[in-house]
Amino acid sequence: MWHVAALYRFVGTGSDLPGLQSRLKQAALAHDICGTLLLAPEGINGTIGAPSAEQLASMMSVLQDELNINLGEVKYSRADDKPFLRMKVRLKKEIVTLRAPEANPAYQVGTYVDAQKWNDLISRSDMTVLDTRNTYETDIGIFKGAIDPRIETFTQFKDFVQKNLNPSDHPKIAMFCTGGIRCEKASSYMLSQGFKEVYHLKGGILKYLETVPEQESLWEGGCFVFDRRVAITHGLAETDHDLCYGCRAPLSAQDRLHPAYEEGVACANCADTLTPLRRKALKERHIQMTRQSL
Repeated sequence: MWHVAALYRFVGTGSDLPGLQSRLKQAALAHDICGTLLLAPEGINGTIGAPSAEQLASMMSVLQDELNINLGEVKYSRADDKPFLRMKVRLKKEIVTLRAPEANPAYQVGTYVDAQKWNDLISRSDMTVLDTRNTYETDIGIFKGAIDPRIETFTQFKDFVQKNLNPSDHPKIAMFCTGGIRCEKASSYMLSQGFKEVYHLKGGILKYLETVPEQESLWEGGCFVFDRRVAITHGLAETDHDLCYGCRAPLSAQDRLHPAYEEGVACANCADTLTPLRRKALKERHIQMTRQSL
């Protein structure tokens, strides 16, 4: 059983990002941590895993000392298998890329709504409920009645807003994402565009699925997560989804019955588009991964 922490915080990271990167890499190596941490001048974002609760706690202690991470958002869960192959600490311009300088969560952000109060909010007739995630995520799960913007990347979110929403016709917006970080940026952006009442789900879908009983839930389907679990559902239980390494699409058990599906290589979405070179590389990778798991 692996112990997992999904975390982020918008906070000034200082002038020596390479130094911080080096210290976090060393700490992760010392505690047998896997996963990815993104560092930018605006903060930190990532998901990490450890083979024991003690090792994860040790790494979180380092993050607390360096960035006071407990003032941000931290969610714990478990995985049956190792959730990441290796550990990466990367330097970025933004911890979640929107390319909208006016979106500054340190300056302004929407109103947080706890998971227990979310159902009442999104059930209101005057509320526009908006998903901020990408199509490969929304295709496997979404809140009942929510608008799916059908975007391929988060940077397209602002274009969707400009074309489809305005403060006069949509004065009250409730938005959600996987863990909350995209909504931090999205709500800040919406406020900068003149939307007056902007709400977002605190802790994201993950916190909702963790705390709201399934019989009371307005969530439909699975929630894509960015590790080898692929997707989870109520109580943070893993679903039967797998990941296509040809196109990174989440696949259900039914999807994997398609004749075009080849484990570790391709699915019906991409089988006809893979080049012979790409297919060969994926096959070799799958063979290596299978050997490592034996």
